[in-house]
Amino acid sequence: MSRDYKHTINLPQTAFAMKADLARREPAMLAEWEGAQRYAELQRRTGKREQAFILHDGPPYANGKIHLGHAVNKILKDIVVRSKLMAGFRSPYVPGWDCHGLPIEIAVEKKYGKVGHKIDAETFRQHCREYAAQQIDLQRKDFKRLGVLGDWEHPYRTMDFRYEADILRALAGVYANGHVTRGFKPVHWCFDCGSALAEAEIEYQDKQSPAIDVAYDALDPKALAAKFGAAIDDATIVAVPIWTTTPWTLPASMAVTLGPELDYVLAEGPARGSRRVLLVLADALVDKALARYGVDHVKVVGRAKGAALENLRLK
Repeated sequence: MSRDYKHTINLPQTAFAMKADLARREPAMLAEWEGAQRYAELQRRTGKREQAFILHDGPPYANGKIHLGHAVNKILKDIVVRSKLMAGFRSPYVPGWDCHGLPIEIAVEKKYGKVGHKIDAETFRQHCREYAAQQIDLQRKDFKRLGVLGDWEHPYRTMDFRYEADILRALAGVYANGHVTRGFKPVHWCFDCGSALAEAEIEYQDKQSPAIDVAYDALDPKALAAKFGAAIDDATIVAVPIWTTTPWTLPASMAVTLGPELDYVLAEGPARGSRRVLLVLADALVDKALARYGVDHVKVVGRAKGAALENLRLK
């Protein structure tokens, strides 16, 4: 006759199931966390700690479902916050959302039309706010499903009027301190949207573009040549060539940048009529550059470090 000896053995006791069965258990576990207000409980227990660790959450954009990048971002932040809590810090986590931008406007335009055509600006902005709020609710649900602990019921949203007022106050402080200037800057522009585009919104089409070399002549050729230990006559031109695929930016060019620790040479370049031309070239590229300029024989007349050429002026 068999006997049950289990009660006579000091076996470990655990509430964990033998099988993980995460697809079924995780939602119940997360629901228990939310029902028991685990985040609020943690903040009550740790809120009086002297040392604080505040993670400023760079907000995701309130548009579309979360993707793998969102998951990696939020999970890593959750690990940091929890580890700091375990290390004895006061570490609240307030998630947020960026509620302004072109993708939201485009989504609303598809549904209601462009401003000034079928809808006025005030109504359009209200629809943008409603759309962003809907996207926040969807993303918040997904983030909570990842098990990220935070103050999900009180996030910061860049479209909140209080948040916008704080931005204006901060900008006013920056302006009052004299750190705001007015000037001109080239930007990417969308004619269809009637709006400037951020760098992240630009998709470049691959194409082959011609490149050009441009020689900047020295204002004082003898002074530049002297840095290389070379003496020249009054007719000799000394120039610093640059290479670019965007020649339309040249009118705004302010300086030529050289590597302070790199080696440069002063080499014979192609003549301009009867005038001798000396070019400042990187030592490692002199052969390739002169071959591109149609110079078969390389003749170096001097060498110098980039740092020695600082503050020399060019035309």
